[in-house]
Amino acid sequence: MSVKPEPASALFAGPFALATLSAPDGPAFPALVTPDARVTDLRTALGDPGASVRGLLEDWDAVLPRLRALASEGGAVRLPLADFRVHAPVEPRQVFQSGANYRQHVIDLHVAHRAPGDDRPESERRAEAAEIMDRRAAEDLPYVFIGLPSAITGPYDDVVLPAWAEQPDWELELAAVIGRPAHRVTPEEAPAHIAGYTIANDLTDRATVFRRDMPQIGTDWLRSKNAPGFTPLGPWIVPSESLADPDDLRVRLRLNGETMQDESTKDMIFTVARMVAHASQTARLLPGDLVLTGSPAGNGMHWGRLLRDGDIMEGTITGLGTQRTRCVAEAAS
Repeated sequence: MSVKPEPASALFAGPFALATLSAPDGPAFPALVTPDARVTDLRTALGDPGASVRGLLEDWDAVLPRLRALASEGGAVRLPLADFRVHAPVEPRQVFQSGANYRQHVIDLHVAHRAPGDDRPESERRAEAAEIMDRRAAEDLPYVFIGLPSAITGPYDDVVLPAWAEQPDWELELAAVIGRPAHRVTPEEAPAHIAGYTIANDLTDRATVFRRDMPQIGTDWLRSKNAPGFTPLGPWIVPSESLADPDDLRVRLRLNGETMQDESTKDMIFTVARMVAHASQTARLLPGDLVLTGSPAGNGMHWGRLLRDGDIMEGTITGLGTQRTRCVAEAAS
């Protein structure tokens, strides 16, 4: 089952976005979507019956001008978006995730987890944490790790909470979508390799982040982050050229209508360009790959309220639209 998107006057910033859609009982296909909720099937428009969004990103320099032209053409065949199911906008080969990248979030964690015997006032400990964050931004590297494409699900699909997940939590994030291969690029070069942006909710089971049987080994991201459906993605890929500044977008998550996360990407310790550049120093980033940029303050652990059966998560990022997913407890075997 899935939760239908709510109608909106403009779905996203700019004249068009990319999506992966399907008609009832039909195959998924790449689509150009306009802000008035109309759809053009790109298999027909581009004359490629086997087209996919990832395939378009692999030829981004040639495809982008054609998409611009299609969006401005009055004669393009456009159908109502409401007639189609919206899937995750792209199937990436690689997913790069990151943590501890929002200044206020990390400061809150630093203050909340004070050392035994540290009786200094909160204002002093908060000032200390802010100084650490400034130093980290200037001198340190982003914290990037690997996620699995199999964890991705659609922006309106139900999210199954595994029976073993004791503390499932939300993490709304801005995701950069790679459009040109990137290897060992600089932060100045990185934006040219980003085709566009989308929304990701990088769910985490907090109880399994650290191995209880092997605490000295560190984090277990396979177990805690990669259950099927733990990364709702989309609904759209909005081209980079349609966003004035990815480092100043509002990231907001509501749980059952109540705002839990509400922060600007301006609060990121490392900018999007620095995140992409850092990941590229080791890996070769490929068209369609995702670089998730971390989640702001306001996770479930902060509120003392984790995800439960029936919860509705609604995630919005400026210019990128809204995803809306329902949590469903895994049926007992």
